[in-house]
Amino acid sequence: MNTLFSSDPPTNLTEQTVSELSGSIKRTVETAFDHVRVRGEISGYRGPHSSGHAYFALKDDKARIDAVIWKGSFSRLKFRPEEGMEVIATGKVTTFPGSSKYQIVIETLEPAGAGALMALIEERKRKLGAEGLFDPARKRPLPFMPQVIGVVTSPTGAVIRDILHRITDRFPVHVIVWPVKVQGEGSGDEVANAIRGFNALDPLGPIRRPDVLIVARGGGSLEDLWSFNDEAVVRAAAASAIPLISAVGHETDWTLIDYAADVRAPTPTGAAEMAVPVKADLDAQLASLGARLRGATSRQMETRRQSLRGLVRALPSLDQLLALPRRRFDEAAAGLGRGLERTAIEKRRSFERAAAGLRLDLLANRLAERRRQVGDQMLRMDRWLERRLLGERGRIDRAEARLSGLPQRLSGQIARERLHLAALARQAGSALGHSLSRSRAAIAAQDRVLQSLSYKNVLKRGYAVIRSEDGTPLTRAAEVATGQALSLQFADGAVSATAGAATDAVPPAPASPPAPRKRTTKPAPEKGPDQGSLF
Repeated sequence: MNTLFSSDPPTNLTEQTVSELSGSIKRTVETAFDHVRVRGEISGYRGPHSSGHAYFALKDDKARIDAVIWKGSFSRLKFRPEEGMEVIATGKVTTFPGSSKYQIVIETLEPAGAGALMALIEERKRKLGAEGLFDPARKRPLPFMPQVIGVVTSPTGAVIRDILHRITDRFPVHVIVWPVKVQGEGSGDEVANAIRGFNALDPLGPIRRPDVLIVARGGGSLEDLWSFNDEAVVRAAAASAIPLISAVGHETDWTLIDYAADVRAPTPTGAAEMAVPVKADLDAQLASLGARLRGATSRQMETRRQSLRGLVRALPSLDQLLALPRRRFDEAAAGLGRGLERTAIEKRRSFERAAAGLRLDLLANRLAERRRQVGDQMLRMDRWLERRLLGERGRIDRAEARLSGLPQRLSGQIARERLHLAALARQAGSALGHSLSRSRAAIAAQDRVLQSLSYKNVLKRGYAVIRSEDGTPLTRAAEVATGQALSLQFADGAVSATAGAATDAVPPAPASPPAPRKRTTKPAPEKGPDQGSLF
């Protein structure tokens, strides 16, 4: 007997689901690698996710492993991870069942030796230096006597107290402190934002913009000072419009902000000394300069006084200076009376000549002459108006004569146009009749062609159109199902029918129906005892 399927041999393995197998692998990996230290290069780092977690990978020249730092561990890191940095990560290995991957959950992260950090600093220094951020030509001199000083540092450390104490001792001015974190995650962004915030203040606003900035922090290790090597801090310091003093760490500590700042101070106290002068020294210098100014002024006044006395002795006396002007004044005063008399006589004669032309009889003659001139002009105007009226009246008469014959000319022209319009109407009627005859003949010819091509003429020759219940014509036997209701359209009407079983060919109808033959049926052979079904 043939069989299509065969059963597998029995086994002692326990059947597991995919979730159970993934969970078992996860527990095994976490138990075997619950605490590991991995050295590798950071790859694919894009900063913390919006959730606060950081996802990246650690790699070397042969392998790669995914890594994650949860939000709580990320906030405790001493420095920020960066792309390409070689680090030593401590944590545990776990799996992610959703995608059958494994990863390391990092709890602590430290640079792979100071040499790696120094190499990263040198690389960043070359990059920023190539952009010109450390160019000495960009650095600005510090103001000699600032009125407001801005300090970017931690508000709780000893640095701010040293700066305030030193400024108070040397030259008390107004100090504005922008509190920031100087170590740990986010400290670089806070320092950069503080520098940009001081630059954004209005010089005339309620909080005046400082004249000089001090970015300060106490000493520490390279990891502690790492925030001041941040690229954002360096760019903010280089872009600051306010002169900036960098006072980060002790004298031997160098960070990248020292290269971008306008002045580097060895210590925060040294930055305070650079920012303001010594008031006592200025008072002493001012007193010395005042004494020298008073002595120089006295000596200059005495010199000028002696020079003035010498010049006075060289000047002529007052009588000598006024003698010639006095003589000219006397001569002018003596000739003034005679000049007034001559002027009065000339004016009187001029008035008399003018009065001679203003007699009553002369004025009357002038008025009469003017009246005659006006009368002549009025007469000439009247004659001109009469001639103008006669000319216009003649032009109007000529126009009336021309218009009087216009109706007769128009009536003749109208009669001619009527005759022409009647002729055109007759021609249009004849043309319309011919056009209608041609259109009727063309329509009759098209109708004859349509009748000759119509399927109804084919139906008259003994054919029929088979349609479905919805009236759709059926052209192939494959489109008809057994038992489907059909409509047969003949030339004289339509009948309903039901489709039977399909056949390959339709035999011709016999001349007379043959006699039915009796059909014999053979009995089916019995099945043997050993004969079975394949199924």
